[in-house]
Amino acid sequence: MKIDIFNHVMTPRYLELMKQHMKDAGIVKRMTSIRILWDMESRVQMLDQWPDVQQVLTLSLPGPEMVGGPDLSPELARIANDELAAICAKWPKKFPAFVASLPMNNVPAALEEMDRAIEKLGARGVQVLSNVNGRPLDEPEFFPVFERATNHHDLPIWMHPARPATRPDYVNEAKSKYEIWQVLGWPFETSVALARMVFSGMLDKLPNMRLITHHCGGMIPYFAGRAETLWAQLGSRTADEDYGAILKRMSKPPIEYFKMFYGDTVLGGSASALRCGLDFFGADKVVFASDCPFDPEGGPMFIREGIRSIEDLHLSESDKRKIYFGNAMKLMKMKA
Repeated sequence: MKIDIFNHVMTPRYLELMKQHMKDAGIVKRMTSIRILWDMESRVQMLDQWPDVQQVLTLSLPGPEMVGGPDLSPELARIANDELAAICAKWPKKFPAFVASLPMNNVPAALEEMDRAIEKLGARGVQVLSNVNGRPLDEPEFFPVFERATNHHDLPIWMHPARPATRPDYVNEAKSKYEIWQVLGWPFETSVALARMVFSGMLDKLPNMRLITHHCGGMIPYFAGRAETLWAQLGSRTADEDYGAILKRMSKPPIEYFKMFYGDTVLGGSASALRCGLDFFGADKVVFASDCPFDPEGGPMFIREGIRSIEDLHLSESDKRKIYFGNAMKLMKMKA
């Protein structure tokens, strides 16, 4: 069995509301052009190529807070979660679970929707983006979301990177060029969000938090040596803030906090990149995922190549079982 824990769906009613309210024409173009993203009959037919693959569904970008303000986003989240639950109910052998989306620009509503989606609809965790419309996740306003998912529901948090094309690569330009904002910007956004959680003390407050990072931790595994040696000197380059006090407060070296996160296998099929992620997180904290259907073939390529990248590493059967389904089942507290 293989559980694809991070793939994407755009549900029908949510898609229509996204078209009505989203001002970013680029993301509307992308989300409407991939049939398997929103046509679940086509998704099921595609998955028939791999009878041993099941998908845990997550809502595709744009998240509720990207589509509407705090008055609209709770309704968008409810619609999306209701539709995701209905898909799982219709095809339980293909889609055994879903992850709840939250209106993160309305924290009271996000907490309410988290409870409803998990307790009434059966969601096996929640999804957040790497920022809330440009605001960092370590702001105190958002802490109750992480605290409730961790301490009350004891379920994992999926984190998807988000960086718009309107955020330029250089300060003298109006927007990012050549889709750098997505290809390189998203791993950067993931890494920044993780660093903010680490140095803000979130993991000391929530040591049992289980957060699944898309794209296997972004930049962190690849730059682990740089992160370890330079953050060990935190404060040595800063005169206007006492960052050295942060190191004294931390109960272990900064790099060890980053190893508390989980990484997925979404690396475009690169076995060498996956080897790096496994070396960093360990086989107990890596989960199989595909990023389906955002590949050049519109669905099957990332599943096929993701499996190949795991097989190319010639891992032990025990480690492959952990990555393919064991870690996911444990995270979501599901039985085989």
